[in-house]
Amino acid sequence: VFNAKTAELLSHHQVEIQQKFPKEGWVEQDPKEILKSVHECVERTCEKLQQLNIDITNIKAVGVSNQRETTVVWDKTTGEPLYNAIVWLDLRTQSTVERLLKRIPGKNKAFFKFRTGLPLSTYFSAVKLRWLLDNVEEIRKAVDDGRAMFGTIDSWLIWVCICGKNGGVHCTDVTNASRTMLFNIHSLEWDPELCQFFDIPMEILPKVRSSSEIYGLMKSGALTGVPISGCLGDQSAALVGQMCFQDGQAKNTYGTGCFLLCNTGQKSVFSEHGLLTTIAYKLGRDKPVCYALEGSVAIAGAVVRWLRDNLGIVKTSQEVEKLAAEVGTSYGCYFVPAFSGLYAPYWEPSARGIICGLTQFTNKNHIAFAALEAVCFQTREILDAINKDCGIPLNQLQVDGGMTNNKVLMQLQADILCIPVVKPSMPETTALGAAMAAGAAEGVGIWSLNPGDLTAVTCERFEPQINPEESEFRYARWKKAVMKSMGWETSEAASNGDTSIFCSLPLGFFIMSSMIMLIGAKYVSG
Repeated sequence: VFNAKTAELLSHHQVEIQQKFPKEGWVEQDPKEILKSVHECVERTCEKLQQLNIDITNIKAVGVSNQRETTVVWDKTTGEPLYNAIVWLDLRTQSTVERLLKRIPGKNKAFFKFRTGLPLSTYFSAVKLRWLLDNVEEIRKAVDDGRAMFGTIDSWLIWVCICGKNGGVHCTDVTNASRTMLFNIHSLEWDPELCQFFDIPMEILPKVRSSSEIYGLMKSGALTGVPISGCLGDQSAALVGQMCFQDGQAKNTYGTGCFLLCNTGQKSVFSEHGLLTTIAYKLGRDKPVCYALEGSVAIAGAVVRWLRDNLGIVKTSQEVEKLAAEVGTSYGCYFVPAFSGLYAPYWEPSARGIICGLTQFTNKNHIAFAALEAVCFQTREILDAINKDCGIPLNQLQVDGGMTNNKVLMQLQADILCIPVVKPSMPETTALGAAMAAGAAEGVGIWSLNPGDLTAVTCERFEPQINPEESEFRYARWKKAVMKSMGWETSEAASNGDTSIFCSLPLGFFIMSSMIMLIGAKYVSG
């Protein structure tokens, strides 16, 4: 909860959502657990406000922000999800992507780039929805019966919070729609030709609206009757929260993944260096749409979670900073966390994670340092691409997200980029961006987005502390490690984790023929 006049954070609460990994490369979340976490956060935050003697009837608007491409399909008659949400970094759709590529001239991944801003990839919602229609009988039947609704997580939350099965509003905003691969980022409409290519029925798609308007009123809980009037995908929300409203302003958000967005204004700029063209925001029905160039890294904060949950070398995420600080170097160890392939600027789904440069001297501290360094190197690759595409190098990087509390990471980032890193003292800029969009909506009008009215934000600044030559040497070694991570996986192995002796054709023939001979011999002897 924010003060609309000062942008001050008044109260907050957060809950970690469980990730499910049913098979290698698969990542799912329970839509009902996500909804439960939202209700819990709303109730706890309102309780904390009351403890501060702030009347919750002063809350005038609600904004929604969400991880974008994550896909959910639900039944509009029962209100129940028909399958777990398929998370944005899920890899199960690699064989779907390759099948679709065969229908494109020259198997060109960028074939739809000038319509959608995106390459054909496992990342975006259309291929996840295609997989659900191909593989989940319950969803196919619901589509045939006219009961199915598709949405990203914002659509699911807004639909449930505004009446649900009793007349819920089925909508999304332009920023989330622009990440589906079904949306024309110029006409701002669902594209019939794209829907036909992916064979997606248009009637299951939500209505696309601006990022700042009243969608409906909350129908239950502590905020009953309060309008939901802001909706932004998380990276767009962070761009707004960082107040990057001018052409050329950029921010980098360190969350599960890492996302660097550069505002390009009302002009859509198409990258020559592996970046995405995406919608930054449309802050009102009658307001112009603004675009951004985006570099997306799949694994950032997720690598810290992996060190904690999979390797068990730390008990809490905060311990990673302590381990790294104790050594201050990776001692020549490099970690490429390509758990879900490599995103920008490579778009290489065959890559897998590697740790290289190990010696007998390497210990868990060096691996922790290398993990943090990997986040910084991946950001450097994206920043280089943005500088090439925009032609004007950034002279500082504005950052936000949970990982920015890690001071070792922030100093490392400044050292590797060779430019200052600027972090707002209030790191929850994604939530702030959603609140700003909600408060500025027509009919709410309590938050002014005029440049002169925006509150100056206090920041912490990290200056580079190593010489550029050392930075370049380490970066070159990182690039060498990235090359070694590529080409590890094929779609056949990814789509079918079960190995079988019948995968070997000669062995299969031998076993089959032996069985036939045995049955024949038994028959003859009988």
